[in-house]
Amino acid sequence: MIRNFKIALLALLFPIIALAQSVVKGKVTDAQTGLPILGASVVVEGTQNGTSTDFDGNYTLNNVSDGAVIVFTYLGYTSQSVAYTGQSTINAALEESPSELDTVVLIGYGSTTKANVTAAQTTVDSEEFNKGAIVSPGQLIAGKAAGVQVTAASGSPGDGPVIRVRPGSTLGGNADALIVVDGVPLDQQNANLNSINPNDIESFTILKDASATAIYGNRASNGVILITTKKAKLNSDLRLSYGVQYAVEKVQNYIEVLDATEFRQLVEDQGRDTSILGDANTDWQNAIYQNATRAVHNITAEKGFEKTSVRASLGYTNENGTLLRSGYERLSLSLNAVHRFNNDVKLTFTSQLSQEERRFADAGAVGAAVVFDPTQPIFSGNDIYGGYFEFTNSTGPEPNAPRNPLGLLNSLDAQNDNSQARLNMNLDYKISQIPGLRFVGNAGIDYNEYDSYSIRDANSGAGFRFASQNYNNGIRRNQLLDGRLDYKRAIDAIDTKMDLTIGGSYQDFYRADGGRTLTNTGFQDNPFSVNETTLVTGFARATFDIKDLLILSGSYSRNGSSRFSENNRWANFYGANAAIKLTNTDFVQNSGVISRLKIRGGYGQTGQQDIPVSFAFLSVFTPGQNQAQVQFGNDFVQTIRPEGAIDLKWETTDQYNVGIDLGFFDDRLTGTVDAFYRETSDLLLFGPLPAGGLENGSFQNAGSTLSRGIEASAALDVIRNENFNWNVSGNVTFQEIEITDLAGATNEPVQVGGISGGTGNNIQEWAVGSDPTTFHVFRQVYDQDGNPLDGVFVDVDQNGIINDADRIRYKKANHDVYYGFSSRVNYKNFDLNFTFRGAAGGYNYNNVASNAANFGSVFPSNTQNPIYLNSPIDIQNTEFSQQRLFSDYYVQKADFLKLDNISLGYNFPGDKVDVRASVTGTNLFVITDYDGIDPEVFGGIDNNLFPRNRGLIFGLNFNIK
Repeated sequence: MIRNFKIALLALLFPIIALAQSVVKGKVTDAQTGLPILGASVVVEGTQNGTSTDFDGNYTLNNVSDGAVIVFTYLGYTSQSVAYTGQSTINAALEESPSELDTVVLIGYGSTTKANVTAAQTTVDSEEFNKGAIVSPGQLIAGKAAGVQVTAASGSPGDGPVIRVRPGSTLGGNADALIVVDGVPLDQQNANLNSINPNDIESFTILKDASATAIYGNRASNGVILITTKKAKLNSDLRLSYGVQYAVEKVQNYIEVLDATEFRQLVEDQGRDTSILGDANTDWQNAIYQNATRAVHNITAEKGFEKTSVRASLGYTNENGTLLRSGYERLSLSLNAVHRFNNDVKLTFTSQLSQEERRFADAGAVGAAVVFDPTQPIFSGNDIYGGYFEFTNSTGPEPNAPRNPLGLLNSLDAQNDNSQARLNMNLDYKISQIPGLRFVGNAGIDYNEYDSYSIRDANSGAGFRFASQNYNNGIRRNQLLDGRLDYKRAIDAIDTKMDLTIGGSYQDFYRADGGRTLTNTGFQDNPFSVNETTLVTGFARATFDIKDLLILSGSYSRNGSSRFSENNRWANFYGANAAIKLTNTDFVQNSGVISRLKIRGGYGQTGQQDIPVSFAFLSVFTPGQNQAQVQFGNDFVQTIRPEGAIDLKWETTDQYNVGIDLGFFDDRLTGTVDAFYRETSDLLLFGPLPAGGLENGSFQNAGSTLSRGIEASAALDVIRNENFNWNVSGNVTFQEIEITDLAGATNEPVQVGGISGGTGNNIQEWAVGSDPTTFHVFRQVYDQDGNPLDGVFVDVDQNGIINDADRIRYKKANHDVYYGFSSRVNYKNFDLNFTFRGAAGGYNYNNVASNAANFGSVFPSNTQNPIYLNSPIDIQNTEFSQQRLFSDYYVQKADFLKLDNISLGYNFPGDKVDVRASVTGTNLFVITDYDGIDPEVFGGIDNNLFPRNRGLIFGLNFNIK
């Protein structure tokens, strides 16, 4: 009876249940492009009833109750909620999310969201870039990222900065990071970032640890920098813009030398003949420098259609340097286009074309201006030597005297013209037969031609009776073909998202150089050299996101390089990392304070094969220079030199990294801390070969290094509202590197770091247990007042003789700490930005003072006629009788804090045109105790440095609506 009653009750209720529990179908698309979204989550709120979209963005959701709320979510997009009231079809168009954690970021051969990054990497986008009339792209990120050191090479126009990601792990190989532009890895020996207009760059992504870079394997030991150029968006209005910036710059600091009055007094005090002094009062440094100007123009047009987007830009830069006759000019054209043939196929074309002209001044004039007699006039009053005063002897210019600085500059015509084309075609094809599978292919070429010349006037002091002429030309060709399969799938049964990648890459680098030189017998062709290197890589990566909580990732690459013999050509590199996204736990979400918390860890092994020779494992002969010919009778024969052959193998680096990402108060305060430990073995370096052959040395695998460090960065939104936003950010890096082995039983130290003064002198030493930039010096002895005693050094071995055995390893050029601090303020239409940058713990060797600040250099004895040379004012402190090149007195602390730039701007909104006006100051001040012209010296040896400039930049930008 009861059983029959239940059956009857269910029969009565079935129609009601059927009405209340329905099936909903629909499609999820991108609100901007209208394209379907694969893998979007469709869930009934508050339940476990859900599904995900297929390749076409379609979904089917069963058992939806009347009044339920259906939630549509996808990483990188803002979630959308729709109440169910009986609809059979519900479509959702998702908008891109402003959430930082959902931001898509690049990784090696792919992309992911910031929330799912498992390795140590940093992205700097265009909003964070340094402001000003930037010429070299590297200047955009100076001081912006922990673990990334950007050092301006000099103040010479067109001279790009040196970029280092963590301390360089190699000694003889290329220590530069691998740079990848829109998917094309550049030739590390000819990256030439200056060929890219900084205005075309959207972002830099720096991959720092080996678990992130291992997929690049064969050249990723020193980090990878991914550069993305700007592209237009689909379905966007036509945008036209024109920007102009005009900069006025001057040398920020001169080397302090004796003026004419002080110099005359010094000559008199030393009891020298004052009759050979001149009557002038010449400031030679002031004479060779000028106020520099730079103009930067950029025109941009972009438009997005339903299936095609196009962005084109034209840039022109013209710079006159502070050193007379130096300059730089660049004309650049960029064209980027994206076309979707349908929902499955996307084709992206990127291109950067540039024509550069770099005018070189004779850098020797910088050193000559320091030592040239300030009592002598610039001009002699006659036509010989171009009318410039020169020190002479009975036959002409005195060979052991410096040349007139102005004469050096104005007698040299030197220029390099460089044409570059960087093109890439990217195919992204979704294989519809297998949902989640796509093929991505790249075909790219980076082609560069250069022509250079250097002509010295025969009537000048430097070219007396012989007009030296040198002409050089060459090409660089970098060809790339790579492809990969990406497969993404959600495994609902175990609540895991899987992302698999497998692919391969072929890249060929071709370099050819030639030229001719004018000799006494006419023009002769220089030896023509050709180098070609081929790299082949197979790679794979697997990533699993388990329950949106634990991420596991591993990568592998097998690499071949033609630089090595068949026995050692191939090598395997790999990386693995994991991350726990505690952000998604109840503890964090309910804390009310912590908004982001992720713990990361990884390990990886990478390789290095980038050395200056292509076939070091072969016995080859190198033609000698024309100046090194041997005479047989009346004929001169060009020499050839045998090169040593060593069966080289890959230099390898093992690196461990742990990190934590933090966010507080709805990410108003965010931070990241990373610690790394890196060991490099089988170092590729040039070293001597055993006696018995004609070869002096060869590249070989010899030695190992160890580096470690801690990096931290933080950002704070101090104020965040509609009219007023103020963000401050900072980063600091603590790092050290030491040599742990130099190969062989004795581990003999190697002398490096060539200096001016004497012949073949070196001031640094590679030794086990020391930093590679450690100085090798005598310990200076001082009197009771702290003054250095001339020629008195500590007898370290106490044998009564001062010789090389008494030199010690003392201080180093590498800093212990690098840091940067930036601020961005936006108040209504005003914006104010500035960046500070600094370093501490490093030292410079002041070679300018050690070479010239002594009486032996002021009163040289190796000239036919007596001459006097000027000196840095340090001679008043030391009164050294002769050069004391190896005294630790010249190893000076080089800590510094610089205000790199500060920029103030105002936006004038209009109906048809928006105008932004700005003024920017660059390199405004430096706080340092260093005695030299600039404490920031790459490598730590301060000699003949082209000084950096201080500038004021005015800018106008017009955006046409």
